[in-house]
Amino acid sequence: MAFVSQVVRKGLDSAAADFLELASEQRLEILSRLYEQNQKVSTVAKDIEATVPEVFRNFERLAKAGLISKETDGSYSLSTAGRLMWNQISLVKFLSENKKYLKTHGFSDISEKFLQRIGALESCEQVKGVVKVLEKWKEIYENAESYIYNVLFEVPYTADFIEPIVKKASSGVRVRSVFSSTAIIPSDRKKVFEKHGFRKLVEEGKVERRMKEEVRTVVILNEKEACVMFPASDGSPDMSEGFYSKNPRFHEWCLDYFTHCWDDAGPFSESRLKNA
Repeated sequence: MAFVSQVVRKGLDSAAADFLELASEQRLEILSRLYEQNQKVSTVAKDIEATVPEVFRNFERLAKAGLISKETDGSYSLSTAGRLMWNQISLVKFLSENKKYLKTHGFSDISEKFLQRIGALESCEQVKGVVKVLEKWKEIYENAESYIYNVLFEVPYTADFIEPIVKKASSGVRVRSVFSSTAIIPSDRKKVFEKHGFRKLVEEGKVERRMKEEVRTVVILNEKEACVMFPASDGSPDMSEGFYSKNPRFHEWCLDYFTHCWDDAGPFSESRLKNA
């Protein structure tokens, strides 16, 4: 046990040293720029309006820490360690920028493999208010050209949501949804479905549905944009706030999460839905 503690302590010492090197806005700016392409000290200094000696000192610190390397032409590039380190900075940025949100929300149904990639959500727009969230939801439906994927704790039934789904599915857009088995539906839902021809699309396989025991995290996406809403701290779904983006990394996270839920879900059963 003493040996293990010693190894762990050594690892923490090393991590603390790296965090110290990252505890500088200018050094983070340097890593950000080198992540995009190789840069020379003079170029970075000019771009960020800092003196060359000051920027050079920070380049030297990052090089000594093994996070960047000097090339033969005098430019600098990220090392393998530096590139991996920068990929983790997005996680810290996401957490730092959303501390207030995270005080009242959690990731209770998100598996470890998705939590490790939560930094992919860093480049996003926070959507606040149920009305704005629903507007963004409909916008994603209306913008779809290839597919519409959903992970939902409630079954949408109003014309505002059904009409775009019917229109898109009829034109060849693939529609797939994972619903919670605990979803509560209004009594007139069947009439709305029949009126808009939704039932026929299901029968033709143009709209596919599956069901999970419980859905807490909501995901809505098309082929180029996505929105995700995490549950409140008590685990209950929350549609009053969400994150939206067209960023490829954000979209990939949402698509992978949907695929995980879809593969893990069972057959859709109308009889398991509860009437309001």
